[in-house]
Amino acid sequence: MYGPLQGMSWRPSPHERPRFDREGATHSGPPQGKQQRKTRRFLASSTVPMRPCGGHQRRPAGHSARPATLRAMIDLRQLREDPDRFRRGARLKGSDCDIDRLLELDTQKRSYQQDAERLRAEQKSLAKSSGPRMGQLSGQIKSASDADRPALEAELADLRAAPARLKDQIQELEARINEVEPELSAILLTVPQPPDDDVPEGSSADDNVEISRWAPDGWDWDAGFKGSKGFDPQTHLELCERLGLVDFPRGVKMAGSRSYVLTGLGMRLHQAILRYAFDFMVQHNGFTPMSVPVIVREEAMTATGFFPGGRDQAYLVSETARGAGQDLFLTGTGEVGLMGLHQDEILDTARLPLRYVTVSPCFRREAGAAGKDTAGLYRIHQFDKVEQVVICAPDEAESRAWHKKMIGYVEDLLRSLELPYRLLQCCTGDLGAKNADMVDIESWMPGRGELDAGGRPTGDFGETHSASRLYDYQCRRLNMRCREGGETGKGATAFCHSLNNTVAASPRILIPLLEMYQNADGTVTIPEPLRPHMGGIDRIG
Repeated sequence: MYGPLQGMSWRPSPHERPRFDREGATHSGPPQGKQQRKTRRFLASSTVPMRPCGGHQRRPAGHSARPATLRAMIDLRQLREDPDRFRRGARLKGSDCDIDRLLELDTQKRSYQQDAERLRAEQKSLAKSSGPRMGQLSGQIKSASDADRPALEAELADLRAAPARLKDQIQELEARINEVEPELSAILLTVPQPPDDDVPEGSSADDNVEISRWAPDGWDWDAGFKGSKGFDPQTHLELCERLGLVDFPRGVKMAGSRSYVLTGLGMRLHQAILRYAFDFMVQHNGFTPMSVPVIVREEAMTATGFFPGGRDQAYLVSETARGAGQDLFLTGTGEVGLMGLHQDEILDTARLPLRYVTVSPCFRREAGAAGKDTAGLYRIHQFDKVEQVVICAPDEAESRAWHKKMIGYVEDLLRSLELPYRLLQCCTGDLGAKNADMVDIESWMPGRGELDAGGRPTGDFGETHSASRLYDYQCRRLNMRCREGGETGKGATAFCHSLNNTVAASPRILIPLLEMYQNADGTVTIPEPLRPHMGGIDRIG
């Protein structure tokens, strides 16, 4: 079991440090010079522009006024070559995105683009040849007979009118492209990543499959809490109220339902688990600690895949209503900020994998969760989370290996705290749009589950972690690529792969901590690894 993590020295690997220019500024803006021209060509070939409203017109709440150029999260070439794979993926994930309509619009757009390019080539050819020919015709007209002059004048007039005619035809094609793009963009944003073939099929979380479970010595799954501990457990709600760890009424008074105030040792325990989890990833597993913004632009939410599907779960900061240029959104996970760090960058393959960890406040509206877990700390609007993200080379085998490692880190953490848990393989219908695969880690919570004859809960698992494998789904949208030498390297680039997993989300993780570490006398023992972060306190109550 892991012990205290204090007093340990650590320095980040040079391969995992953020890239800075000579003035110390991060490369978050567009590349300059030659690289800027390359980027423009790349964007022109691989992006789906979102057409902004013009002028100073009012916009619907929650939609940024700032123009955004968004990239498809899926490989359009793969979709064209194997549309059945994406049709099947959408069906398995319960998505109603219209793949056939997308292909139809894509064909139309490419046809218009090809015609426009042909006309532009004709424009260039005409510009080179028309001058000498018009001069020749003008000379011929002066000496031409009355019978020959009309034909020569007609040819000259046609040459003079050709540039305007070609321009009008190109503008008409561009107008048709602009008509197609909004619908094409809207459909592209809904195309889910096809699930991996080894993900079990299913329509909801009810079809998820247990992989394995673990418990410390002395715990009997069949006997449950009372059979293993020798007394009836109290729920975390009862423990928090009696020990003065959380003030729900005052939280609700200030912020409404699903709100709370951590008090006294409740707040200290909350901070202790976050610090322990953060240090666990940095000091034991070599992750680079980062801070992240939690109020972000709409592009950040869309580029990381949380919009449009999760828009109703995000809190909106309606800045456009107050005259600002764009609205902002509160993030529901540090993943948004960690993934956005290297947007529009070409990373050096020698630096990969990048392993980042952050701790940040998270905000979720919990729309659609009416009546679910309304009491207590399980489903709340605001919490803090330690999040891990890995950005690796575009290789499926490497992505799969990192997925296992990231799950293993969490298993080590939970085992160090001696909290019973299980791994749950999510089925296709519970993956979400972004993920090719996802494994949930659920901790045992004695205060959940069905009620016994005496009206007491019999215990059940509750999700505390979620580990996702996304391949290039996010990095494609973020335009995060890699090659040998990075920005200054030569050769083709490829989109990176990304993965993420919770390390600890609190106060939800306090539920199994309090309920599993409660004693028959009503006190709660502090897990040994957390005591250094609690000033040496070993018991509450």
